[in-house]
This record gives sequence, structure tokens and C-alpha cells, in this order.
Amino acid sequence: MKEKIFLQFLVLFLYLFLYPKAVLALENPLSVPNNKIGIHILFDHELKAASTLVNSQNGDWGYVTIAIQSGDRDVEKWQAFMNSAKQNHVIPIIRLATEGDYFNTRVWRKPTDTDIIDFANFLNSLDWPTKNRYVIVFNEVNRGDEWGGRTNPGEYAQILSFAVTVFKSKSSDYFIIPAGLDNAAPNQPNLFMNEYIYMRLMNQSVPGIFNQVDGLSSHSYPNPGFATPPGVSCATCINSFQYEKALVNTMTPKYLPVFLTETGWSTDVVSDKQAANYFLSALNAVWSDPSIVAITPFLLQGQGGPFQKFSFLNASGSFSEQYQIWKKVPKIKGQPKMAPKVLAAQTKANEENDIAPTPPTRDFSHRPLDKREVFPKQVHDIYKWLIKID
Repeated sequence: MKEKIFLQFLVLFLYLFLYPKAVLALENPLSVPNNKIGIHILFDHELKAASTLVNSQNGDWGYVTIAIQSGDRDVEKWQAFMNSAKQNHVIPIIRLATEGDYFNTRVWRKPTDTDIIDFANFLNSLDWPTKNRYVIVFNEVNRGDEWGGRTNPGEYAQILSFAVTVFKSKSSDYFIIPAGLDNAAPNQPNLFMNEYIYMRLMNQSVPGIFNQVDGLSSHSYPNPGFATPPGVSCATCINSFQYEKALVNTMTPKYLPVFLTETGWSTDVVSDKQAANYFLSALNAVWSDPSIVAITPFLLQGQGGPFQKFSFLNASGSFSEQYQIWKKVPKIKGQPKMAPKVLAAQTKANEENDIAPTPPTRDFSHRPLDKREVFPKQVHDIYKWLIKID
């Protein structure tokens, strides 16, 4: 029995030395030219249209956020999506999602450890276009309807920690990002929880949880009412990501870049023209923050449904003024590090055409690893349990 326990502990001990190297293998998206302009899409077939928007004005390698539901793990479909992302020079940000609860269609099913394992196996079977593989672990979990009907920051923190371990055991290229939270959620037991309270409780349940992840996702909507002008600064406005960052900085010394994966003004409240002007003002002011990697407003196309009020395309399919502003804003040519297979193909093509290869980008290092990163609490607990065995 003791020999079996010793072997299990040895595996964990070896993992401690391997895991920090996996973290440092990630590429810092802000250390290279980065086109932060992006868009949120609902369906995989919208990717080419999205690339036309985010790579306009001589831009290149903009971003797209899209959700994959647990019942939609179709290898052929999603490999075609990744191939299209490579062809159209779009960096995908994949958000994990479950599905509507079978017994309560008003809520999303609470995920399990099995969901995490299945997602990791599935996404690892795909060839990604870039070295960094951006994965957001679920959505607005400070809302009960996004977590099986009842908010539970402790459960989410544990699932998030498990996701970090599982995904990084598959590849050190996974860039794990916590769920973007509802920045306007009130405190109503079980139904909603203020995002800042939620984040503190996550860290109480799993100390150092924000030390485990690689970035922050923010839903910096202009609340209240999706209508607040961009010049207003508050904890529920379009600069809520700054308040979230400030809080996280009290819980980890690790530098976490920001992904604004949802934002936008409701045209039920402000005019399309006013929303377009707001986007431009935001880009020139608060969204010029150097910690922002990507801005993917919600969303490209509402198709006349409940999200039409946020859509960049009108119900008829014509371009809104918001779309036109987003298309016209100056962009840069992003230069993300390519995935090994993509890089090999690119090198071969360069050799055939006598083109000098692109110099490799350097790896980056976060601030020095602290004790929480090198010796997670879970391993300390196991060690204490082991030494008590006679």
C-alpha cells in the first residue's frame, strides 16, 4: 500500500517541475505586433465574414470569439473552422459551453469534470492556426442561469483549476482564461452574485486560482442598461475590466493580459449612429489600455433574434453604422507565432519561393513564480496526508 502511495506522490512531484515549464512555454500576445480588433460570432460559417471585418484597413490576424457546446464536438466541422481561421488569418478564442438543462430550459447545465476532459481531448485533436490556443472556461458564471440554476463560486473555481491541469497536460500551448462575468449582476441569493464578490470567493475556495490562469476575460458592457456613454468610468461600465484587473492584482503577482470578449451598446436604447460613435470613442480612450489583447464586441450577426439589438449587421443583412466604424478603424498587421504545423508549411513555402524565413518570436516570462504556482495547495494537502501515514 505504501509503495503505491509513494508512486502516486512521485508522479505529482515530477508534475510540479514540469508544469511551470508548460506555463512559460506560452507566447505573450502583447510581445509581438498584435491586431486587437475582433468580433464575437455565433456560428462557425460566419468566420470568413468576420475576417473581412477584423482584417480590414490592411490589418491582419484579428480575433474571433465563438462558443463550442458540449453536444457539438464534431471533429470534421471544427477542423474545417480551424483551417478557415488559418486561411483567413483569424485567431480563434474558443469558449466552452454546455447546453440548456434538459429539465429546465431556462438555465445552462452545470459542467462536470468529465466535460472538461472531453473538451480537452476534443480540442487537442484539432490543428490550431496559432501556437497559443485560447480557451475560455464557460460563461458569466456569476449568474445562476449559467450554472445550473444556482451561483457557486467555489464549484466554479474548482472546475477552472481542474481545467488548467487537464488542458495543460495535453499541451503547454493552451492559454486558459476564466469566464467573463456579468459586470452588472446584483446580489440575489442563488440567482446572481456581484462579480467582485464572486471573484473573491473563488480565491477563498481555491487560494491562488488566478495564479493558475493565463489571462482575464471581461464582459465590459456599458451598464447600467447597455447605454452608458464611454466617457463614464465605473465598476459596471466599459472600463470594468480595469476594476477586475485591480482586484485580481491583490490575489496574484502574475501579469494577466485582458480579453474583452463581450461588449457593446444596445440599439434598443441608443441609436445605431450613437453606438458607432461610442465604439470609436472607446477605442481612442479606455480601450487603448496596453494590457488589452483583443476586443471582440458581441456580436457580428443577430439574425433578427433576441441579440439583434447588439448586432453589427442589420436584420436585413446590411451593414450597420457600428459595423462600418469597426471596419474603418486603423488596424495593424498582427504577427502571432504560428502553430508548429502551420510554421512548417510556411517555411516550406518560403523555401520553394526563395523567401527568407520569418525570425522566431521569443518566449516570454511572467513575473517570478511564487510558492502558490510551484507548490499548489492541493499538493501541500496531499503531502501532509502522506507524512501522517505510519
